[in-house]
Amino acid sequence: MQVIFFNKLGYGPLWNTHFIDINRYRRKSRYFDEKRIFNFSNNFLKFIFAHISFMRKVLAFLIIISITESLQVVNGQNMVPKFIRRMYFNKDTSKHSSFIYLPILTSAPETGIEIGGAGLYSFYTDTLHHDTRVSSIYGYASLTTKGQNRLSLNTNYWTPGNKLHYTAYTGVINFPSDFYGIGNNTHLADKEHVGEHRYKLTFGIEKLAASNVYIGLVSGAVKFNFENYNLYGIFHIDPLVENRDGGEFAYIGPSFNYDTRNNNTYTTKGMIVTAYFNAMHGVLADNGYVGGFFNIEYSQFFALNKKLVLGVDVQEQSLVGGRSPFYLLPQMGSDEMMRGYYSGRYRDRNFIAGQTELRYRINPRFGLAGFVGTGEVFHDTFSAQQLKPNYGGGIRYFFDLEKGLSVRFDYGVGQKPTGEERESGFYVGLGQSF
Repeated sequence: MQVIFFNKLGYGPLWNTHFIDINRYRRKSRYFDEKRIFNFSNNFLKFIFAHISFMRKVLAFLIIISITESLQVVNGQNMVPKFIRRMYFNKDTSKHSSFIYLPILTSAPETGIEIGGAGLYSFYTDTLHHDTRVSSIYGYASLTTKGQNRLSLNTNYWTPGNKLHYTAYTGVINFPSDFYGIGNNTHLADKEHVGEHRYKLTFGIEKLAASNVYIGLVSGAVKFNFENYNLYGIFHIDPLVENRDGGEFAYIGPSFNYDTRNNNTYTTKGMIVTAYFNAMHGVLADNGYVGGFFNIEYSQFFALNKKLVLGVDVQEQSLVGGRSPFYLLPQMGSDEMMRGYYSGRYRDRNFIAGQTELRYRINPRFGLAGFVGTGEVFHDTFSAQQLKPNYGGGIRYFFDLEKGLSVRFDYGVGQKPTGEERESGFYVGLGQSF
């Protein structure tokens, strides 16, 4: 069982995740009888017991926070160390910088025990003007008892008045992932563990060209290596799996951003449209590869009242060019979109998805969210009949009230493939999903 930490404050890494499958009672008749009622109760109990460890972790986190805050009130904040108060209970409104650390302890058969941490340092480049957005530096590092490791550093920098926006990312991953094949209807029986070695460096810059409009440039280089020892599995025998040994490429291309959001960390109104195109060319041993990757995403937010916000998010991705390296194909499933699907279970040359999320702010510290969505991957032709369902909900804890920074716990549910258990996943993340 794994709990994966993510970052949505910039262009952070999205590592492949492991999900817990659940059983769901499906009524096959419109009539209720005692047997159906028993089956429903039995499956409901299975669902509860299968996820009780997750519930305990979330509940324990919330109880500790509630108790600690109560102790602060009763004892004038003397019983809680100052650095703990600064990280998790910051009420400063003077635009000071802040730091939060989240420990990571997980385990899986293919990795053994994984231990590490994620840290977020947030700050303002201009403390005099209220419209300057929050900048951040996000780091993630972990090691496993079987020799795997993940290391990344991500920066998201806004200059005073938001005139320029810089992003940068560097990361190394030496970790196994699950591969199911290519297409929108892969099978659990085909799953294989594939060793992945990835080195990535990216840089982006956007300039305010007009009111709320940013024009920029994105660039980077990525190196992939894969290893798999099952010579008779789908990873080796499926002709759709191109470049199974990996490859190296560099890319550069334009970006466009139209942003009217009132806040880039906790948005309650406004919209953002982001688009970019990466013109890619192979380097080193793979210098014959030429292709491109296009992404466009639209998000809009509506303040229904002081505590209730409705968000709508639509995204489309496409790989262009004559070749289809499997590691460049758009993938469905992440902590941002189509939560509940294993990232990479479904991949193909095109991906499209949409979701809506209702966010309720219980009080300054806590919030709730519920979401529904749908999406699919496809090679050439989109089919509405192939859309997959997605729904779920989560809890938000706002550790920095002035900046609107939060930790979120989300549980997403997907489809139930024929002969398999329903797909689902649990996420712990920094920042909102979109």
